[in-house]
Amino acid sequence: MSSFTAQLEKIKTEKGFIAALDQSGGSTPKALRIYGINEDAYDNDEAMFDLVHQMRTRIITSPAFTGERVLGAILFENTLERDIEGMPSATYLWSEKNVVPFLKVDKGLADLDDGVQLMKPISNLDELLTKAKAQDVFGTKMRSFIAEANEAGIAAVVAQQFEIGKQIIAAGLVPIIEPEVDIKSPSKADAEAILKEKIMAELAALSPDQLVMLKLSLPSSAGFYDECINHPNVVKVVALSGGYSRTEANEKTAANPGMIASFSRALTEGLSAQQSDDEFNAMLDDAIESIYQASAT
Repeated sequence: MSSFTAQLEKIKTEKGFIAALDQSGGSTPKALRIYGINEDAYDNDEAMFDLVHQMRTRIITSPAFTGERVLGAILFENTLERDIEGMPSATYLWSEKNVVPFLKVDKGLADLDDGVQLMKPISNLDELLTKAKAQDVFGTKMRSFIAEANEAGIAAVVAQQFEIGKQIIAAGLVPIIEPEVDIKSPSKADAEAILKEKIMAELAALSPDQLVMLKLSLPSSAGFYDECINHPNVVKVVALSGGYSRTEANEKTAANPGMIASFSRALTEGLSAQQSDDEFNAMLDDAIESIYQASAT
């Protein structure tokens, strides 16, 4: 069985969640600050990325972090070029931890227009996909942002996501389509209704072998994305925490059977560089168990 086939089977059939360890240039300082490392600890991007890789390595190598509860992990491009215990990061995840590797491929967000932020152009996508495929990466992730229920804006977001998604499928990977809806938006429920309609139309246009995953904000109404979850082209629907605390995010995930977590801040909440390994591993184990249970509904 090929790595891709085994990974697909794992994501489709096993219980668990996807760890989002893909903090990029813009979000890394905040992630490090929450972890107890302030900006005065580094003086350039390379030193910053060294520190965040140490944080990710500590999480991934923890005895709590295994494929028994963690289905997959999303990595940042910089992480793909770094090693964990002498192995390329993605290879280590799959071969040593039985955790399916994904790669964040977007380059951040364009300015707000029509109530949304589209993705900036991904200039090196083909090269990045080739590199990812060579390291047994299964899929990709790319994020757009929806601030309000603007039909033209949401249509543009979904069209861009699926257009690039088809390029990723053609390269032999499974794209995670992520059109995040702002959880604080006063028109969140209306935005979700427009978003689901646009997503379902794009899914209907796919051929049977074009598989995608969806990463969506936890919906205002439980069960709202059941049509997406049950669609034959959708491998899995995963939820982003979007600023909710871990407790809130877990409760909302558990209220949406078939939707599993893909948390970043909610996963690392409470972890600190100052903790001993025993303290760190115990806290991570508790976090992983709570997110796993929420995703198992």
